[in-house]
Amino acid sequence: MDWYPLYNSLRIALISSVAVFFSGIFAAYYIAKLHPAVKGVLDVVLTLPLVLPPTVVGYFLLMVLGPRRIFGAWFMEVFQTRLVMTWYSGIFAASVVAFPLMYRTARGAFESFDETLAFSGQTLGLSDTYIFWRIRMPACRQGIMAGGVLSFARALGEYGATSMIAGYTPGRTATISTTVYQLWRTDNDALALKWVLVNVGISAVVLLVVNLLEKREKASKGSRASGGSLG
Repeated sequence: MDWYPLYNSLRIALISSVAVFFSGIFAAYYIAKLHPAVKGVLDVVLTLPLVLPPTVVGYFLLMVLGPRRIFGAWFMEVFQTRLVMTWYSGIFAASVVAFPLMYRTARGAFESFDETLAFSGQTLGLSDTYIFWRIRMPACRQGIMAGGVLSFARALGEYGATSMIAGYTPGRTATISTTVYQLWRTDNDALALKWVLVNVGISAVVLLVVNLLEKREKASKGSRASGGSLG
């Protein structure tokens, strides 16, 4: 059994989830401060990949990164590197489809943050940077971590956009999802089932982590509420 699809899927998911983690937090924090009309437009644009069919997302990516498109052709001319039909093409696809999950989860965590804590820090002369990393992020960490885990799971299971922009080449671009499809298409159901079980096992672990984080968040909120009532 060739384990390359697992290795490739994990590295694509890890790299894209790290990129999505920080970009999602950044977007959620700063977009929340914009004018409601602007925020509404950006919210629709950034969340759109969540509801679009993955193949449509893949089509848009090909329109941008394809070797005959403006950006793809420029990148090919300057760096002599293709942005499609390579293993790292999957990073672009996984990042785009996973970003809305991280963005919306982080936005929800920031919206539930008690702003009086930030105002108190400002009255003490603390900088916005200090307040963000030492007060806001710790208070929102459970929700943000859950968003990061969900983004990783979404990136790991991505198929539609990945198949269009990276294709399927054994030992080069194959992922778990594309491998399952190719094995099924060639009537190799036994090996396809093994990869399905691998994917199910990883997804189950991810969901257990998310549930654990949610329980810890509820327990933390409950302890703060009881502490406040006692005070």
